[in-house]
Amino acid sequence: MLSNNWVALIITFGLALGWLRLNDYLAHRGFLSSHLSRKIIHVGTGPIFVICWLLFNDAPIARYLAALVPLAFTLQFLLIGVGIIKDEASVQAMSRTGDRREILRGPLYYGIIFVVLTILYWVNSPIGMVALMLMCGGDGLADIFGRRYGSHKIPWNRQKSWIGSLSMFFGGLIFAILILIPFITFDYFNGPISSYLPKLALIALLATLVESLPIHDLDNLTITLTAVIAGELLL
Repeated sequence: MLSNNWVALIITFGLALGWLRLNDYLAHRGFLSSHLSRKIIHVGTGPIFVICWLLFNDAPIARYLAALVPLAFTLQFLLIGVGIIKDEASVQAMSRTGDRREILRGPLYYGIIFVVLTILYWVNSPIGMVALMLMCGGDGLADIFGRRYGSHKIPWNRQKSWIGSLSMFFGGLIFAILILIPFITFDYFNGPISSYLPKLALIALLATLVESLPIHDLDNLTITLTAVIAGELLL
């Protein structure tokens, strides 16, 4: 924990921006497909951002300063999506087809969710960070593995696969466990981590069931909302 929250903000912003720009560069240069880059950003940004919460002290303003990081990126996504900012590297990295307007859906929702959950829950409750990890690690890995290995489809949604749903469940669960461990270690939450496992598994299962439904382009919202509601009941 740093004594100066402004320093913590600068470090957090720098790490998040570095991750985003690295993937923008790799996608723009053709080292990564736009789809894979989009999902790598999706998977990695959340854990980097949340682990940086440990840098902030317990001042009331801390959560709002931290929330400036996803807010800045969300505003950037909005301006790129409507065409005010021209950023071809970001479009290639965050859209499926190269259409900048796609950024106004998934990536924009993603940023808004981070802002809201940071302000609402912060380090006072594991609910926000668990919901974010299910959205990042769960939904992100579900798409990556589902597209590559998902030949066996789910009966109620032929766009989703069993391997995708398994990746959603285990990816989200593992990310949630790994993000909680340092916060338990530094006494933000009462431990041990084993006491959280059944509840986290149930939350991950519910989020996985919702992710498997035939609801297009709203996974970031539906998964997060499900995890928050379940977290309020269980955590």
